[in-house]
Amino acid sequence: MKKTASKIAAALAAGSLLLIGAAADAKPRLTPEQQLEKTLEGRVAGEPVSCIYLPRVNGTRIYDKTAITYDTGSTIWVNRPDSGAAILDDRDIMLTTPWGSQLCNVDIVRMIDRNGGFWRGTVGLGQFVPYTKVKAPKEG
Repeated sequence: MKKTASKIAAALAAGSLLLIGAAADAKPRLTPEQQLEKTLEGRVAGEPVSCIYLPRVNGTRIYDKTAITYDTGSTIWVNRPDSGAAILDDRDIMLTTPWGSQLCNVDIVRMIDRNGGFWRGTVGLGQFVPYTKVKAPKEG
C-alpha cells in the first residue's frame, strides 16, 4: 500500500512540474485586432476600393468580430464589414455569391457554422483596403 501511495505522490509531483512548465511557456493570446496587425506587419495601406478581382484571391481569413482578409499574393486586401462584423468567427465558413468575377462592397457574405452547418447570419462588406509590402529604398 505504501508503494502505491508513493508512486501516486511521485506521479502527481511530476505532473505538477509539467503544468508549471507549460504555464511558464504559455504566451498571452493575441486579440483579433493584434492578429490582424501582425499579418499586416511590413505592409502599408493604399487607397480603399469598392471591388476586388476574385480569381486572384488565393486565400481568405476571418478575424473574429473584426475583419476579413483576401490574399492575392503581393497584396492583402482588408475588409472591415459595414454591418454584421459582430458575428465574424474564424471557425465559420463564408458563403459568397458574387455577380461576376468581382467581390464588391455591396455584396453580402453568409456565415455558416462549420460544425453544425447552420446559417449564423450575414455580413455586409465594406471597402477593400489594399496592404502591400514596403519596398526597401535603393542605396547609392
